[in-house]
Amino acid sequence: MTKVLVLHSVSLVRSALAALLRSEGSFEVRSAGWHTAAREAESLRPDVTVVDLDCPGTTTVLTGERRAKCRGGVVPSPMLVLASAGAPGSLHRAFRAEARGYVDKDGSPGRLVRAVRKVAAGERFVDASLASAFMRADPVPLSPREVSVLARAAEGDSVAEIARTLHLASGTVRNYIAAATRKTGARNLIDAIRISRQEGWV
Repeated sequence: MTKVLVLHSVSLVRSALAALLRSEGSFEVRSAGWHTAAREAESLRPDVTVVDLDCPGTTTVLTGERRAKCRGGVVPSPMLVLASAGAPGSLHRAFRAEARGYVDKDGSPGRLVRAVRKVAAGERFVDASLASAFMRADPVPLSPREVSVLARAAEGDSVAEIARTLHLASGTVRNYIAAATRKTGARNLIDAIRISRQEGWV
């Protein structure tokens, strides 16, 4: 039986996705938010991990910040992402994080089921509707660490909190913020966050 872990910050959404996959009968499915993801991954050892790219908290999973929390990471299995064609930047982030499957969230539930089976079998899966978005996706100009810092800042963390969470010096965090602001062509941190969200980088 294929073991699937569904990660999402919204309980209702992850429960619905898990119920959909369980209804197929051939999946053992668990769902988790970001705070319990490491524990569930450690316990289940999933064959496939499903992640919504538009879900708050996804950036830290894709950049590896949360992967260190358990041996093999929060996403120790092949990753399948739920994506929107309107956010090519987030598709590029998922590609850099070596996601194996890409399912259009506007597609049918059956597409998700087929994608999980293919990824579990070691194959790649890309919805045809996302192909043009991949072609439009410009490389992310920010380093993974700069993305992590911006994502934390976007969640309202202070420089000191970001430094503590990422195990960095406060001065280093400020340097990453300055670099991200420069690379995005922003006027300040708030503008850098706005631009990065608009492009799908954070």
